[in-house]
Amino acid sequence: MTNKWNYRPPTQEELNLRDRLSEEMGISPVISLLLVQRGLTTVSEVKKFFKPTLSDLHDPFLMPDMDKAVKRLNKALGNKEKILIYGDYDVDGTTAVSLVYKYLRTCTSSANLLDYYIPDRDDEGYGISYKGIDYAKENGITLIISLDCGIKAIDKIEYAKEKGIDFIICDHHMPDDKLPDAVAVLDAKRADSVYPYEHLSGCGVGFKFMQAFAMNNKLPLSDLDKLLELVAVSIASDIVPITGENRILAYYGLKQINSNPSLGLKGIIDVCGLSNKEITISDIVFKIGPRLNASGRMMKGKEAVDLLLAKDADVVRKKSESINQYNEDRRELDKKVTEEANEIINSIPNHDENKAVIVYNPNWHKGVIAIVASRLTEKYYRPAIVLTKSGDLVTGSARSIAGFDIYKAIEGCRDLLENFGGHTYAAGLSMKEENLGAFTERLQQLVAQEIIPEQLTPQIDIDAIIDLKEINNKFMSDLKKMSPFGPNNQKPVFCTFDVKDYGTSKLVGHKQEHIKLEIIDGKSAASPIHGIAFGMSKYNAHIKQMLPFNICYTVEENTYNGNTSLQLLIKDIKTDNNCI
Repeated sequence: MTNKWNYRPPTQEELNLRDRLSEEMGISPVISLLLVQRGLTTVSEVKKFFKPTLSDLHDPFLMPDMDKAVKRLNKALGNKEKILIYGDYDVDGTTAVSLVYKYLRTCTSSANLLDYYIPDRDDEGYGISYKGIDYAKENGITLIISLDCGIKAIDKIEYAKEKGIDFIICDHHMPDDKLPDAVAVLDAKRADSVYPYEHLSGCGVGFKFMQAFAMNNKLPLSDLDKLLELVAVSIASDIVPITGENRILAYYGLKQINSNPSLGLKGIIDVCGLSNKEITISDIVFKIGPRLNASGRMMKGKEAVDLLLAKDADVVRKKSESINQYNEDRRELDKKVTEEANEIINSIPNHDENKAVIVYNPNWHKGVIAIVASRLTEKYYRPAIVLTKSGDLVTGSARSIAGFDIYKAIEGCRDLLENFGGHTYAAGLSMKEENLGAFTERLQQLVAQEIIPEQLTPQIDIDAIIDLKEINNKFMSDLKKMSPFGPNNQKPVFCTFDVKDYGTSKLVGHKQEHIKLEIIDGKSAASPIHGIAFGMSKYNAHIKQMLPFNICYTVEENTYNGNTSLQLLIKDIKTDNNCI
């Protein structure tokens, strides 16, 4: 599929601000322009952006019901009530449970007063379950703190109340008009919320709760700092914006991960092959997060929490290896299911005319359908919903493309659904099998009505057009100050025109599907810069003829045998002159 390159030339005002900022800060004009385009135009704003401070975190008591939540927790601890920390089986849920449990176990007189619970994906499904509430009742638990779930669990909260169990809900998903009748509902997306930042992860909301608890009890906030590693993992894995408060939390969480990670997280870092490397948001997204997720997808999400809470090195090693194997099994399974999904799609007459991809197989493993939905979205560049059978219901995961709200589209089918929830770009749903046909038809109609043609073409936004000579160690040093990168603070994408092979570029990879580039442009010194173009072997013939071509890319550091060099990670290649 052909990518469309988008580039907006800077205005004269932006150029003037760039020059002033570059001179005052002593940083590259290119980096200065990137900052200006992100709304950072003064030295003080840039300094705060480059080095966030924990003191800029918002007052947690601005969140609705926070005072009620702290009061109920204080009462439970004071009366030595048994408390259950309950969270979803994905990375956000398991990190949230680990964070709250870790902190509260330092505040309880007995470890027996605390317990944690992760629902079984196959047996209980997403969110709060009746089985989980029954478990609490059987074990004498009178307070449940739910994390990353609960905002729509109206019936289940009522069921818990009937059994004498209170709930404190910590969630970050979109609520309905009616909230559950819990003791406290902490969610910055509430309609009545005045909290200044609404994009916290589920683990982030759990952190704010513990922050409020510490402030109320005059406990040192520094005790929470080491737990920020878990918040960073949740922010990266749940793909929430890395702006505002999230950026502060991610920044310090990464510092903790890279300086002194907990034993459990270090176990995952080791099996990922990330030891002795500076870990980034990207490493969490592609390596750490999937392994923690694999536990809930393939076996029991509780195992991820067991690992993150473990204090024994041998236990950590065994659990890390076990979870790594789950990930290997998951990879094989999602490859198989993706192939089967593609076969179904290709069997549909005129499937390319549909504006959404919807596939169903009752035998698919529930744990991989979200991953498969992501793969289908990437391949067909359409919103994708992958459905399977779970018990008596059809259950599915939805993923979307840039600019299209899949949650809103699914909400338009709510009368056909038993349950649904999620975000703009990711959602989950369940329905009775007899509603599947009507759901498919209506969702296709809703997507067709709302989606615009431009959204169906993959877009690459170019941040700056530069010459290769501008890329050096100082440039990289300035660029790294803009991290952590992620949604709403993406790693800058650069474009360079009319580059040529230095004569030493070559195909690499098991199937010779990648190009290892060594390139120059007409304005640069004679020495080439290295790049890697994954899956772009089709351009090799053009490149080896020493013909000019255009590239867009990110600038990375590549460490090999202890030596670090700059490398371009090529996002796309165009051989014509009409690329922008």
